[in-house]
Amino acid sequence: MSRSSPRGLFLTGTDTDIGKTVVAAWLMKGLGLDYWKPVQSGLEGETDTEAVRRLTGLPEERFHPSAYETHTPASPHLSARLDGVEIRMNAFLLPDSPRPVLVEGAGGLLVPLNDDALMVDLIAQLILPVVLVARSGLGTINHTLLSIEALRVRKLPLVGVVINGPPSESNREAIGTYGRVPVIGQLPHIDDLSADALAAMTPPHIPGFEVTPS
Repeated sequence: MSRSSPRGLFLTGTDTDIGKTVVAAWLMKGLGLDYWKPVQSGLEGETDTEAVRRLTGLPEERFHPSAYETHTPASPHLSARLDGVEIRMNAFLLPDSPRPVLVEGAGGLLVPLNDDALMVDLIAQLILPVVLVARSGLGTINHTLLSIEALRVRKLPLVGVVINGPPSESNREAIGTYGRVPVIGQLPHIDDLSADALAAMTPPHIPGFEVTPS
């Protein structure tokens, strides 16, 4: 990592269940990043951290423990409340690493973390450039442009959008044109995603963020 490289990237989405974890694995592997999920809500089955590790095949030391882990798969504020946990913003400190860190958020930008703070407030606190994940299908233009506007109103740097799902050139063009933002990747839907399938994808390229791939 050069001195001018960012300390990391914040990965967020226009919604939940849109493939942020797949994009996280793609970015982590392609850019040589570490991984951190600040809040993991839902511990039944494979967690996001476990999924990214499986898809990248990278060693455990590249994955940093969450600040909070709660059991119910719900918005962080609700999941924490049900677990009797209080999420405090001062508990979120970017992990110390010789590599830049990919931070994966939960849900979208305006998901509540506690009674006072939203996910977008955590982005502002960590002072990281943002990669926004959008689905490729119907409705994505509106959701994506609203998310872009939420970032720009707060003067948070957006480096690009990744579109996830069956290709739609018209949606890709509209997001780039009306959002005035580069679309830095379009990942196809893969039913049985594996480490080999991930490795076969075109590596990410983010201008100004040149890191050695893992």
